[in-house]
Amino acid sequence: MASSTSRLFRRRLRAPFENRRATTSITPGPNRLGITAAVLALSITLAGCGETGTRAGTADDARSATVGAGGASPAESVAPGTTQARPPQTSADTEASAASVLARLPGLGPGTLAEIPKKARQVVLVTGEGRDSPTSQVVLYQRTGAGWEPGVTWPAHNALKGWTDDHHSGDLHSPIGVFTLTDAGGRLADPGAKLPYDQSRGGFTIGGTGFEGEPLAGSFDYVVAINYNHKVGTSPLDWTRPLGAGKGGGIWLHVDHGGPTHGCVSLAQKHMKELLRTLDPAQHPVIVMGDAESLKR
Repeated sequence: MASSTSRLFRRRLRAPFENRRATTSITPGPNRLGITAAVLALSITLAGCGETGTRAGTADDARSATVGAGGASPAESVAPGTTQARPPQTSADTEASAASVLARLPGLGPGTLAEIPKKARQVVLVTGEGRDSPTSQVVLYQRTGAGWEPGVTWPAHNALKGWTDDHHSGDLHSPIGVFTLTDAGGRLADPGAKLPYDQSRGGFTIGGTGFEGEPLAGSFDYVVAINYNHKVGTSPLDWTRPLGAGKGGGIWLHVDHGGPTHGCVSLAQKHMKELLRTLDPAQHPVIVMGDAESLKR
């Protein structure tokens, strides 16, 4: 009897300690959704990027006057486990916070950042290798509560002679600036685009060869209109030029053909499809494009 009582007493002493378990908490990192954007510039002699041929299927340039200025202010977050109330934000606090978030877009100076609309939550950043270079790289950034989250970097082409602040029809330069992205289309069926998509086998068909002798066929299978001198809310094939014909137009994101363009930015077909499936009008996407030095302004 004494032995049984002793064992029961020892068991009760051990129980509170034996039942304890070490716990760990894992906080997942922020999800990153990205699309490395490679921009390949298209040069054509018949139609498409450059307005040197027929109106159907043209794609060159014209700077958009519809892009607003300013930065977006991020939502506040409270540190886990705290209950202390935050003081109310002043307008200066909000502006500083917005600038801090926008500063996470790499390589952009204050002037370029100021052109990005406050409501934009998707930015296609096209960074040219040099002022006179026809090669670039593209990254799609999406704004989250943590700031601007980058996707994968894609190689791309831009215009044969590089970049310009004052684009004109036929000058073989891509326009520098911040432009909205609202309209898409292509020769092939809609791959699941969120932007309005205009399929036209005739309008987006192109032949011939580019500046390096590469075939241009298929370059306009998928297209996103860059709103430089483009009427917002219309097909990329729309010929309206709000800034006048002399300022060019038909500047597109389109499928890369392996060489420089007349003014467009071109990406591999698989990247264009990914871009079309990701760009969302509800997120007010814009493209920021230019050579690296110009974007630092």
